[in-house]
Amino acid sequence: MNRLITLLLICLPAPLLAETIEIPVGQQGQPSISLPHRGESKSAVLQRYGLADEEHPAVGSPPITRWDYREFSVYFEYDHVVNSVIHHQPRYLKEQQ
Repeated sequence: MNRLITLLLICLPAPLLAETIEIPVGQQGQPSISLPHRGESKSAVLQRYGLADEEHPAVGSPPITRWDYREFSVYFEYDHVVNSVIHHQPRYLKEQQ
């Protein structure tokens, strides 16, 4: 019993030393990018952003379509936006030569 208490006293402080860093999803991309809003029609997105770099065919039921632009993708259910996602832009350190 004494061993169990000693073990618990040794292990309890360990989680107190850990640090959790949380980055809200909305702060992970560039804030200057204006994205299509939920509910916008395909024609409104087309008029505002122009032709997509790539249009993926509808998948599933209800049909979900994806349009890829250079910096973001737009997901449509039928003819309306359900989500817009900024593409991850990795930042590599330049190697010293």
